[in-house]
Amino acid sequence: MATPNRTLVHPAYFLLVGIPGLGADIHFWLAFPLCFMYALATLGNLAIVLIIRVERRLHEPMYLFLAMLSTIDLVLSSATMPRMASLFLMGIQEIEFNICLAQMFLIHALSAMESAVLLAMAFDRFMAICHPLRYASVLTGPSVAKIGLGALARGFVFFFPLPFILKRLSYCRTNTVTHSFCLHQDIMKLSCTDTTVNVVYGLFIILSVMGVDSLFIGFSYILILRAVLELSSLGAALKAFNTCISHLCAVLVFYVPLIGLSVVHRLGGHLPHTRIFLLIGDHSPTMVSPNSNGSSATYFILIGLPGLEEAQFWLAFPLCSLYLIAVLGNLTIIYIVWTEHSLHEPMYIFLCMLSGLDILISTSSMPKMMAIFWFNSTTIQFDACLLQMFAIHSLSGMESTVLLAMAFDRYVAICHPLRHATVLTLPRVTKIGIAAVLRGAALMAPLPIFIKQLPFCSSITLSHSYCLHQDVMKLACADNRVNVIYGLIVIIAAIGLDSLLISFSYLLILKTVLGLTREDQAKAFGTCVSHVCAVFIFYVPFIGLSMVHRFSKRRDSLLPIIMANIYLLVPPVLNPIVYGVKTKEIRQRIL
Repeated sequence: MATPNRTLVHPAYFLLVGIPGLGADIHFWLAFPLCFMYALATLGNLAIVLIIRVERRLHEPMYLFLAMLSTIDLVLSSATMPRMASLFLMGIQEIEFNICLAQMFLIHALSAMESAVLLAMAFDRFMAICHPLRYASVLTGPSVAKIGLGALARGFVFFFPLPFILKRLSYCRTNTVTHSFCLHQDIMKLSCTDTTVNVVYGLFIILSVMGVDSLFIGFSYILILRAVLELSSLGAALKAFNTCISHLCAVLVFYVPLIGLSVVHRLGGHLPHTRIFLLIGDHSPTMVSPNSNGSSATYFILIGLPGLEEAQFWLAFPLCSLYLIAVLGNLTIIYIVWTEHSLHEPMYIFLCMLSGLDILISTSSMPKMMAIFWFNSTTIQFDACLLQMFAIHSLSGMESTVLLAMAFDRYVAICHPLRHATVLTLPRVTKIGIAAVLRGAALMAPLPIFIKQLPFCSSITLSHSYCLHQDVMKLACADNRVNVIYGLIVIIAAIGLDSLLISFSYLLILKTVLGLTREDQAKAFGTCVSHVCAVFIFYVPFIGLSMVHRFSKRRDSLLPIIMANIYLLVPPVLNPIVYGVKTKEIRQRIL
């Protein structure tokens, strides 16, 4: 520890961690998709930079800012991924003290630069839409270069002090950081001396850099929205909105994970994991009645957000708002397709099915979640839990089938356009919808029956705010091999098969599209964008939640809870937004 004469104690190295609860073997195999994603990110961003570099007609402000963004993404991923790959592949956890500080500086400085470039892109859109006649004179080549240098200098200057104020601290506790790379807020928590300066300066940076940038981006889009609403032509308004979609997606992709990470660091560290577990356990009433054959649960205990019990009441309001947005958005989609006869086509009918399923799946879980957050109503009857579990899993299976049907629709429309009307007739679309319902119900119907065969004689506390098969199954005090095997069969036979066929459909679509003219290619791809987004919105949270349940050994972590809430809430919210923005016919009816 630090000596009385204030001698600083610095560790020779820090220890990085992978994913807690997963063994070395799992880490090894997870490294391959991570490396693939890194290679994909590198090649994708390099391609953008090279295309803009060699194509002179793309030497315009928006594309130059895009090249800056791609370059920053290249450097940012290269600052972290090689070290993560060595950690996952070879188990090399050690990182030297000074190298850790250098990595930390790079990550934070580059993130600030990216935020500044996103602000510059918002300003570009503001000038292009609100002041088009002044656009060429304001955003000249030298002006864009100065903005780029300003972003670089600001990121460097603001974060340059971080390594020095960390070096003034002593580290006499653990030297294990909680990530696979070094962050200021993570290293700071390892110190055994006063970190007030670090906390204050870190908060100052967040507010003056990310806070100011996000505020100005929001203000820019308010002005853009006002200007667009004043346009007399609906076509001009749609054209203006369309130029902003890519930038808005980039803003959300950057700021949502940043805010999530900041919230975790600011709020998630107040209670140690052991205390969180005990806190849950203290509120768990006894509910088993012993007999010679074990005990059967009469109810389970659902949980909210461990460690954030006091904040749950207020967190329920944004959750409730998202639920209302999901319901209203999906009802709007159904109403528009139902009342507009020109939309009575296979793709839009499948979209109605998707919206109906999204409403049902969110309604099966959100009201109970609100009761937990607002009224601390954590108990759920055993049979009600099984019913909720069946509804969630069967509706998810149906949604996966509908996404497959939509992929088939795109395949026939692009690869066999002359046969589209004869293959996907209204009766056939109806049969596909009925088959999706029957398949989802039939595959998931055995799950509650298998669960009822198990005795529950230990913990009754689930690790989510609603009931899932894999979560309830883990509470049993008997052999659950049948449940595990059947669960795996369902995953492979339903979700796995669907995702495989969707991928195969898009491979065939890609093969066909590559043989078309550039204009026809853009048109064909444009009809697929919304569906591809919907596929990712559904499958990515699903895969993430499945991975957490299959490999995580810790039930006291926020990760499974956050993944579970994302899995049920994000698709119903985003699907109507994606289809409303990207589908011309629906967008025109809404506006």
